[in-house]
Amino acid sequence: MPYVLQRIAEFISRRDGGVTADPHKIIFNSGTQENLKLVLSLLSSGRDDLQTGVLTPVPSPHTLPRLLQYNRLSSVPYRLQQEQGWAVDVEELHRAVTDARAHCDPRALFICNPGIPTGHVQDRKSIESVIRFAAAEGLFLLVNEVYQDCVYGPGVEFLSYKKVLLEMGQEYSEHVELISFNSLSNGSLGECGLRGGYMELLNTDKVVAERLMVLMGYRSPAILPQSALEIMVNPPTPGEASYPTYTQEISLIHSNLSHNAQRGYEVMNTLKGVSCQPAMGGIFLFPRLDLPARFLEEAKTLGLQPDVLYSQMLVDKAGVCVGAGSENGSEEETCYYIRLSFAASSDTFQDALSRLCSFHHQLHETY
Repeated sequence: MPYVLQRIAEFISRRDGGVTADPHKIIFNSGTQENLKLVLSLLSSGRDDLQTGVLTPVPSPHTLPRLLQYNRLSSVPYRLQQEQGWAVDVEELHRAVTDARAHCDPRALFICNPGIPTGHVQDRKSIESVIRFAAAEGLFLLVNEVYQDCVYGPGVEFLSYKKVLLEMGQEYSEHVELISFNSLSNGSLGECGLRGGYMELLNTDKVVAERLMVLMGYRSPAILPQSALEIMVNPPTPGEASYPTYTQEISLIHSNLSHNAQRGYEVMNTLKGVSCQPAMGGIFLFPRLDLPARFLEEAKTLGLQPDVLYSQMLVDKAGVCVGAGSENGSEEETCYYIRLSFAASSDTFQDALSRLCSFHHQLHETY
């Protein structure tokens, strides 16, 4: 609906300090995954001998590898720097793109800010370095910003890639191609069942933008998600009847996430063989597991990744469900991870932590 696109444009303008947003460069769809799928379908060259490559973070959102495979795209992994809180490292990006050119044609760089599932939030210097890298290598920037309103680390501020790009001068602001994604399903509202999200196009070729619009012509996003997303970007203001309730609920959500992120970080680092970086945004912690040798042998015998077996046993024995790190593109020979969501009430999350701790202690006693 034109009204919703206009409201989204106004939200982007407010968020980025008055930078103009064009509603005609905004596409609404039934979620970020559908929008990303559209973009990836245009990137695919369809050539088996030299597939299009997309630089993807490790770890990454667990759905990303499947989307790349679906669109016959080659994943070009670049490792986030765990000891720096899962930061993006430009030298690692250079290594990844240089190595990849031997077997594919790298054409895009996928970034999550805040990170999924790492919770890392990039500062201005980091974003500028990534933009310069993309410009030098001729890469299309695809930036997932769905947790932009879930940032709570001390002194941490969310800056959109668009805002930083447009403040870098014409050399970059008028040439670097960027598509940014936001969603109703994530963030403070978290209306997952309604499935609505938008993407904003910046500096994209006219033919690309037109093709995306044509592809969208075959889809008809439901009215309810459009209305709900309009509320997300245009929330109640002081003086309106629902403002006190809305403000109270959003404040409670942010306070709960901040508390759970800190509590989870502290507890996980008390466990034997576990190390965890703090989350600055999003809803996940991504602890690293150093598992006993006998447990690793059992996982090998069963034909399972050790973090997958750990996750299966945790839900069976303790009733706590986590994601296995190997499903996030993070498999390494000696390092294993779990994806732990803290988007629950403080009491529920504390109960989950207690169960996880008991299970982990028992596992080390057994193996």
